[in-house]
Amino acid sequence: MGSGRWSADVYETAERLRGGKSAFAYSDSGARTVHPSLDPFDVGRRESRDSDEHPNSLAIAVLFDVTGSMGSVPRTLQTKLPRLLGLLKEGGYAADPQLMFGAIGDATCDRAPLQVGQFESDNRMDGDLERILLEGGGGGQKTESYELAMFFMARHTSTDCFEKRARRGYLFIIGDEMPYPAVKPREVDAWIGDELPQPVAIRNLVAQLTRRWDTYFILPEGAAHAGDGQVLGTWRSLLGQNVIELADLDAVCETIALTVGLGEETIDLDEGLTDLADVGSSAGPAVRRALAAIGAYRGGTGTERRRHPALRAAPAPRALPAARASGSSKDFPAGSVLL
Repeated sequence: MGSGRWSADVYETAERLRGGKSAFAYSDSGARTVHPSLDPFDVGRRESRDSDEHPNSLAIAVLFDVTGSMGSVPRTLQTKLPRLLGLLKEGGYAADPQLMFGAIGDATCDRAPLQVGQFESDNRMDGDLERILLEGGGGGQKTESYELAMFFMARHTSTDCFEKRARRGYLFIIGDEMPYPAVKPREVDAWIGDELPQPVAIRNLVAQLTRRWDTYFILPEGAAHAGDGQVLGTWRSLLGQNVIELADLDAVCETIALTVGLGEETIDLDEGLTDLADVGSSAGPAVRRALAAIGAYRGGTGTERRRHPALRAAPAPRALPAARASGSSKDFPAGSVLL
């Protein structure tokens, strides 16, 4: 639940010990089911908690579609993990970031439609990535079970950043398809273990989710439905400007880190891009294009907050963007309920 400290030395030692072997040994060994430590039915709830080591924890969840062309995303994340943690922590973007990784499939046909790790501050987060099953299935209908993952995040997470400080955590969903229109009771019962009396409309679910989670959808170039107007339109109707088109999948970690820095107001976009150049990242142009709208929305208070670390410890609450707060009853299918 977030104890311990990340060590690049430990990460590099693990890489050397693998001797060029895959970091995803569980999946590559021929596994066909969710690893027990990532099974949402068994884990019940995921928590991000403060500790003496990390008194100002900030929950950051990264859930990625592992179907079809999206199967390379976790491999990219695993290789870029040191850079992501370095920017978040050493860059001062967040005082005590705690990361959770998970994977999304299709509950209508996959053996592992949802996998959820734990929030960690140390190298155990790399272990969660290693245990993810890269199933590579999917339904082929331009929809995957993103709504099942959002249900888990809305109903089965507890974070001190929200419960103690009224600060939303960050949720990044990386994919290239649309969610189903509603959460289905039989799927929630089968994969999470909750009983629902009737379906929950996706807009109702997003309304609850975004009370606790500043939620982003990242659609990377090279995915099967990159640039698809229907996919982008659907997500923009749900998340407003928090839909990020990313021209380079290799820039996903840098994009996540700078989005958090912008949200925490510890940097502005220009400062973040300078940081990328300083650490030798070539992702700057892709990140600039991806985050231009978000950077403009956040404003230019980064320098002031970076000069005064106390402001990072207790920043002003992030307002819920109007685009996500909007919606009317006509958007909700008949028979759906608000959680």
